[in-house]
Amino acid sequence: MTDTNWHYEPFEPTGSAIGFRITRKLDEVQSPFQKIEIFESTDWGNLMLIDGAMMLTTDDNFFYHEMIAHPVLFTHRDPRRVVIIGGGDCGTLREVLKHTGVEKATQCDIDEQVTRMAEKYFPELCESNNDPRAELLFDDGLAYVKNLPAGSVDVIIVDSTDPIGPAEGLFNAEFFADCNRALKDDGLLVQQSESPLKLLGLINQMRDEMRKAGFTTFQTLPFPQPCYPTGWWSVTLARKAGGFDFREADSAAKSFETKYYTTDIHRGAASLPPFVKAALKD
Repeated sequence: MTDTNWHYEPFEPTGSAIGFRITRKLDEVQSPFQKIEIFESTDWGNLMLIDGAMMLTTDDNFFYHEMIAHPVLFTHRDPRRVVIIGGGDCGTLREVLKHTGVEKATQCDIDEQVTRMAEKYFPELCESNNDPRAELLFDDGLAYVKNLPAGSVDVIIVDSTDPIGPAEGLFNAEFFADCNRALKDDGLLVQQSESPLKLLGLINQMRDEMRKAGFTTFQTLPFPQPCYPTGWWSVTLARKAGGFDFREADSAAKSFETKYYTTDIHRGAASLPPFVKAALKD
């Protein structure tokens, strides 16, 4: 809901709301899939909303984009072929391509308008779109993963919206089974997994669906995210077998800059607070 000076987003599952002071609406488009709005704010840069839900702000998107990309890439032993499902704002793609060992990164988002709006209002997120290793597809991510050759991908990143609307199919065992088949034996899956403060039940449900699909080992990493409900978010890694071997030396020696992610942040995120650890079914 938006009045003259503020945009408020009530979030029923957590019984809370978040608000941003705005100066004006910059743009709006109704795609075949969803309504995308861009607002200018007084303190957070530009805001992107999809169907009224906050997607990102200029000033805080780095938490999410860095944490959905770097932990999984520094956990896989040698990530070369990466697939991003969703991620239409291209910030995750930018972070993935900071890893020079990545030979190809395919981003498949169903809604081209999200990318076009990002190019216009969040150009810094799209600065790697023309990297020769990048492939941008605007198609059904479910079908794309289903049609990937078996054992062809090192890392799949599911950078999706909440599990409703176009993203609903990205949270069930059928989709995760397709991911499992497309991944190499040592491949890793990572998915945004909502708030570990108020949505632990959803994280457990997601893990259960991953388990049905053949994944056996999970790691949930929390991080701050001011523009999302509760201000605390997470990603969950999954693999077919074995543990998670964080390449700490490579992380510490990374050749690129980050605003949030560090070796210590990664290590700290893997050490869950007791109430989260107790609630997650491992």
